[in-house]
Formats: sequence, structure tokens, C-alpha cells
Amino acid sequence: MAIQEPKRRMRGSARRARITEAALEVFASRGYHATAMEEIAAAAGVTRSVLYDHFPSKRVLLITVLQEQNARLVEHIGARITGTGSPGRRLRATLDAYFSFSEDWPDARRLLFDHTDENDPEIKAVRWGICETRTRSVAVMLARDLRNLGLDPDSDTAHAVVELLLSGTDGLAQWWARNPSMPRARLVDAAMLVLWNGLSQAPGRTSTA
Repeated sequence: MAIQEPKRRMRGSARRARITEAALEVFASRGYHATAMEEIAAAAGVTRSVLYDHFPSKRVLLITVLQEQNARLVEHIGARITGTGSPGRRLRATLDAYFSFSEDWPDARRLLFDHTDENDPEIKAVRWGICETRTRSVAVMLARDLRNLGLDPDSDTAHAVVELLLSGTDGLAQWWARNPSMPRARLVDAAMLVLWNGLSQAPGRTSTA
């Protein structure tokens, strides 16, 4: 008779990752208020007690997911921003990276940018903090290019430019979600037509894409 091996117990870190991935999917599809912790526990394949062992409240779980997914986004596009090549080539690579992020992790993009109706002061403050951190992080990565445009990377003007780039790119990603038949390469070309042509006309800009 075959001897059945004992079922291995999942490590705490793996269980926590499973919970946050399940929470991302449920929060993105249903929103914060419509989501119950029981739904997330079921989606993650854990009991409520295990879920609460890792996250004491739905608010803490959402904030954790927001912070993790923002870090994933910044890491994903950061390698392209700071990569090699001309500014135009790096901008093209960065745009492609952002659209690939929205394609590969649509729930993350939706939760980070679309679901902002939690009506909770703490969550709102965290969202604002994440947005500011993301803008400042990208400004640091773009420091050389911003200086070439005559902008101090730490200035409000530079941060406004970065926010325009981020918000505009995400707006195009939202349009793409409604019009998925467009190839990603054409989407990048469309973004470059506006963003690069506009930036390349700034005083002192001589590089080509």
C-alpha cells in the first residue's frame, strides 16, 4: 500500500503573498466598500482567522496592497527610465514598460489609479503619499533629462511635468483598455508623437528619438 506523504504546511510569507494577490484581484473588481474580508479569504484559500493573523483589518490590507503594487510599478518602469541610450529611446522604452505593466497587471493599474472612492481619511492620505512618492521617485530618475530642459528636479515645476507624464500615460492606458485591438507598439508611437515632439521642442533639446 502506498504511503501518503504528509501535506506540507505553507510558509507564512507564501501565505501572505497569496492573500495580497487575492486581495488585489477582489479590490480591483469590486472596490473597497463592496469587498468583504470573507471574500478575500475564500479567494486566497485561507480561513478568516488566518487572514486576520496577517492583516488585522480590511483597511490595513488595502493599504498594504497599494504600497506593494506601487513599488512594483516604480521598479518596472524605473529600469527603463535609467537605462542606456538617448533620451528619446529611454522615453519610448519607459512608455512601453508602462503599457506592458497595465497589460500584465491590469488589476494593479486599476487599483492604483481608478479606485479612489474609499471615502476613508487614512486611505486617502496613503493614496496621496503614494502618488507624491511615485512622482518624486520618477523625478529623481529623470533628473538628468529634467536638467537638460532647464528644470531643477526638486522643483514644483519639474514635479508637475512628471505628474503630467504619468497621468497622461495612464489616461492612454485606460483608453487602451477600452480599445484593446490597437497593438502596443502603435500605442507607444502615438504617445511618442505627443510627448517626445513636445519635449524635443524645449530650449536646448537637440537629441533625436
